[in-house]
Amino acid sequence: MAKLTFTTFVSLDGVTQAPGGPDEDTTGGFEYGGWLAPFADADMQAFITEVFDRSGAYLLGRRTYDIFASYWPRVTDPEDPVASRLNTLPKHVVSTTLADPAWENTTVIARDVPAEVARLKERTEEGDVQIHGSGALVRSLMAHGLIDEYNLIVHPVYLGAGRRLFPEGGPPTAFELLDARTTGSGITIQTYRAGGRARFGTFERDL
Repeated sequence: MAKLTFTTFVSLDGVTQAPGGPDEDTTGGFEYGGWLAPFADADMQAFITEVFDRSGAYLLGRRTYDIFASYWPRVTDPEDPVASRLNTLPKHVVSTTLADPAWENTTVIARDVPAEVARLKERTEEGDVQIHGSGALVRSLMAHGLIDEYNLIVHPVYLGAGRRLFPEGGPPTAFELLDARTTGSGITIQTYRAGGRARFGTFERDL
């Protein structure tokens, strides 16, 4: 059975919206698209290549799918570590409105999403099933314990606005740190796995 992994770019204040460019996603009047670019470096790219080298299939929310489908099919270099995999490996998009996807090797999941994702993990024999972006989808799958690993690529920038990875709500969850590294530009890359429900307590004080 394949692992289901999640990878996203995130600001210090938890924003994941439009890291790649000013026009990537202006939903809600977001004006700060492209905040990733000033920090992108060879270390970050090396990590991204590692992630895509482990991919066997992709699971995407509709918004992320549309952003990817508008760009990556036009990247035809067979040596590109991202495009060469996104354009050829199976893609599964969760949507109730997408009827006829044009991007090759795309399957739509329209109902019974947790059950379908569990089956997708079971039948993927090589590589990880990977989620990129797709925050709303991630939050829904977290509630069912379906995500095995989380790669948070944290950029040293505060935005103060934009769609956040973890807004209010959702079950309190503890995580176990599996790996951490820092790039030359100050990006921190943290890999976690869910460790069950968060615990709470207090410090003992000497009286």
